[in-house]
Formats: sequence, C-alpha cells, structure tokens
Amino acid sequence: MIAFIEGTIEEKNPAYLVVNCQGVGYLLHISLNTYNAVPDKGTARMLTLQVIREDAHTLFGFADKEERELFRHLISVSGVGPNTARMILSAMTPAEIKAAIVNNNISILQSIKGIGAKSAQRIIVDLKDRLEKEGVFKEENLLITDNTIQQEALSALVMLGFAKNSAQKAIAAILKKHQGSVQSAEYLVKEALKSF
Repeated sequence: MIAFIEGTIEEKNPAYLVVNCQGVGYLLHISLNTYNAVPDKGTARMLTLQVIREDAHTLFGFADKEERELFRHLISVSGVGPNTARMILSAMTPAEIKAAIVNNNISILQSIKGIGAKSAQRIIVDLKDRLEKEGVFKEENLLITDNTIQQEALSALVMLGFAKNSAQKAIAAILKKHQGSVQSAEYLVKEALKSF
C-alpha cells in the first residue's frame, strides 16, 4: 500500500493531480478541497489511498490526514463508492461533513449531487457513532456558510466542464447582484448557466 507520494506537480486540475516522483508520474484523483490546498507548481507531499476493484487500481490523493480518514469512513458505507466519497469531499469541508453526520442533518447531505435520502441516512447511521468516538460533537445550530454554497456551485460547474476561472467569475457576479444572500448552490448553478 502506498501511504504518500512526494514529488513535483506536473499537472493539476480539479479532478486529478499528476505528481512526478523520481521519473514516475502518479495520477492521483483528488477532491476540490485538496485541489484548493495544493500549490499549482513546485513540490508536494500527498497522502494517498489505493482503491482496488476488479476493473481498476485507483490512487486517491489528499492534502491532509483528516480528509483521508473521512474518505476511508465514507467508502466503508454500503452504497458509497470512491467517486461518491470524492464528490462529498468536494462539496463540503471535512469538518462540515462530520458536523452534518453527528447532527443527523440529512438535508445537508442530500444537497450533494448523487446523494439521495437513503444514502444520506445510511451514511449517518453507519458513521455517527464512529465520529462521536473520534471527538466530533453535536452543535445545536449547524449553519452552512456562503463559502460552502459557493464551493458546491463551483464544484458542480467544473464537473459540468466549465473552466474554473469562468465559473468563479460567474458565481462572484451572482453573489454581488444578490448582495451575498444566496440560499442554495442549485440556485447559483442555474443562474451561472444562464450567464455562459
């Protein structure tokens, strides 16, 4: 098992990273959180997790231990595969995901593309006790920040094939128009699609 890879960043985009480690290029599938945490150029030390399936050996990269551990937890849930786990980690920060789970906040998990009511419930049932044992405590009022909504919208637009810079400009223009008070990522995405 490969625990980490350290080398020069050869290619970086929101879905993957190519790291040159002594002449071997490793393709690491990453979340948007990791994408934002890793420099565009230079050297990087990426924590990794290899997922082996019948048809593929895939390497996932993470900027920190917290994200990798949460990824492990998520893929242990029945019905949540590595790509779904990566989508969840792209939509929210690890702290926000953990808080949503321990607070039984199904609606926040359902707001992530590809997560339905049953999947959200299964994630909560399977992971709540584990996360509480790790020291994640309930909060009475869990609020999702505008930044999270922006990240979700940006993630969705990038996955749809739009350039990150164009998507960021479109989102910024919409937020400026509404003075920052946008209630959902869906609304941001719909409005941004009209501007392209």
